[in-house]
Amino acid sequence: MATLTIRNLDDQVVHDLKTRAKAHNRSLEAEVRDILAAAVHPMAPRDLRALAERVAALTPEDVTQTDSVVLLREDRGR
Repeated sequence: MATLTIRNLDDQVVHDLKTRAKAHNRSLEAEVRDILAAAVHPMAPRDLRALAERVAALTPEDVTQTDSVVLLREDRGR
């Protein structure tokens, strides 16, 4: 495995990364590794589709979902 050194990071960025790492119950180093891996290897379309289906499955069957196109058009009309 390679080692990467990043210099001149803004103090607020480091603070925010530490906060994010704590929220995910992992080290700062593990959090940064995860962020970098996700940036370089985004989700494949099939993975996104599977995620969308899992999220849709959380909606009760008796709840009607509004088409996002309708919502966007309503919002643009404001």
